[in-house]
Amino acid sequence: MSVEIVAKKTKNARPVHFIAKGELAGVGLGDRELAWATANGFSGEAGRTLLVPGSDGTVAAALFGTGKQGEPSGLGAGALAKSLPAGDWQFSGAVAHPELASLGLVLGSYEFSRYTKKSDTRIRFNPPAGVDVGYLRRTAAGVFLTRDLVNTPTNDMGPDELERAVRELAKAHKAKVTVVAGDDLLSRNFPMIHAVGRASDKAPRLIDMVWGEKSAPRVTLVGKGVCFDTGGLDIKPASGMLLMKKDMGGAANVLGLASMIMAADLKVRLRVLIPAVENAIAGNAFRPGDVLKSRKGLSVEIGNTDAEGRLVLADALALADEEEPQMLIDMATLTGAARVALGPDLPPFYTDDDTLAGELAAASAAVEDPMWRMPLWRPYDKNLASKVADINNVTSDGFAGSVTAALFLRRFVEKTTAWAHFDIFAWSPKDRPHGPAGGEAQCIRALERVISARFG
Repeated sequence: MSVEIVAKKTKNARPVHFIAKGELAGVGLGDRELAWATANGFSGEAGRTLLVPGSDGTVAAALFGTGKQGEPSGLGAGALAKSLPAGDWQFSGAVAHPELASLGLVLGSYEFSRYTKKSDTRIRFNPPAGVDVGYLRRTAAGVFLTRDLVNTPTNDMGPDELERAVRELAKAHKAKVTVVAGDDLLSRNFPMIHAVGRASDKAPRLIDMVWGEKSAPRVTLVGKGVCFDTGGLDIKPASGMLLMKKDMGGAANVLGLASMIMAADLKVRLRVLIPAVENAIAGNAFRPGDVLKSRKGLSVEIGNTDAEGRLVLADALALADEEEPQMLIDMATLTGAARVALGPDLPPFYTDDDTLAGELAAASAAVEDPMWRMPLWRPYDKNLASKVADINNVTSDGFAGSVTAALFLRRFVEKTTAWAHFDIFAWSPKDRPHGPAGGEAQCIRALERVISARFG
């Protein structure tokens, strides 16, 4: 299926009436529509669509339930993408959140069809007056890019292919890409990226994309690009590897966000850093007990090779921090502890910047892009202590895994004050109105709103 956003009013577009539960009689429907709704037991239940026939037997309109009165329909309108027949459609009457409802409809049409046949249902949608069509298009493009990258299995989305995806995005927006790969990582002082990725037959690399005027405020995005994670020598069980194609979900999300920023032509100097590796097993794999050097100069004892994401991020964050950007964001599918604490749909974020945290919380609510601030609880920092190095990459007690991972990363950001770390899942285990189960964009719509407000 697909939804084409039509900026100009479409002649003969059929209406979608949004109806709160129990308010069927109050939305100005004709006697025929009311009778049809009553006969079909429709009373505005959230997410239910009822197609209304015309006098000639064809579909003339649709009724969409929004649930209890006063509750926003928001992204829930994505259910319409799966229930409306092909053709021209528009919203009719008052819609609580027209831009979110419009975006929900577009996002709900997503299908990952790289290996299967795509549905040929095509909806042409005319958004309500006042809705920013450009925003809908660039947001959908960013979300769909993220979903596609995460959903693609590693045989088609390893470090080589991830680099290619960055280059394609850069070409579309006239950005510049440089890559440091293989043993050059050692000579260029990215030793932990090299150590994590050296056991794979696909060379580890740091992908660096830059866009925008040099004099503009600097915004840097860092995304974990572990294209597959076996766990290394601390190998995961088979069940733990089933979704590890999504361990580059941080990279996918920062690329989706970058796509939105560049398409909006925000007045920033954007930099995207992606350490792209596979955490594989071979004779040259890094080991538990090894002590690695880092770009920052800190020595890191390896307590567990399955905590590799923070290692590659640390080198990339250290590089980013050297420029002292006005905002530094990193995104990573970093810990299972975050899922235990908040589940798959509510990613935690960490920051010392209370102003930034407040902006993120407000944007999260406004655009229905869930996130929750968690504490950088300093007393736990000592749990990362090592007897042979400056720091261990894990704690020995197993507690507060997401918090201590964030504290580990915090060691590598010293100069930048507006820094935030997002421990995302990048995956939805079940279908939702605005998207199917599978790879998901998390937090980037809220981040785009904050960045646009600060620098746009």
